[in-house]
Amino acid sequence: MWKVKITIIKTFSPEDVFGHELFLPSTGQKINKCGLFNEGDEFIIESVMQQPEGFCGWAWRDIYKDLSVLFFGGDFAMGPGIQYTSCSDGKKPVCFKLERLDSEKVSS
Repeated sequence: MWKVKITIIKTFSPEDVFGHELFLPSTGQKINKCGLFNEGDEFIIESVMQQPEGFCGWAWRDIYKDLSVLFFGGDFAMGPGIQYTSCSDGKKPVCFKLERLDSEKVSS
């Protein structure tokens, strides 16, 4: 098992996705970019069983399968130890880079 670094690559607003603002139908409140992540934020994962503090629960579930593959030594088409993925929030998605830290094995 290996440590994995999660880097926030890009956060999108509804304007980026749709070309215009979006508002909640119930309140009229404007929907903005994800407020939990900033581009460049990094998280080091030492266990796929524990979501990092402050990490969005929905995003964690969205990237969990890719994160698990890297954590247990698997690879993807992007190259050894690297995967790009995103959360499934279609209004304000966040893109992640996952990198296995091959020099940092987790003790069993």
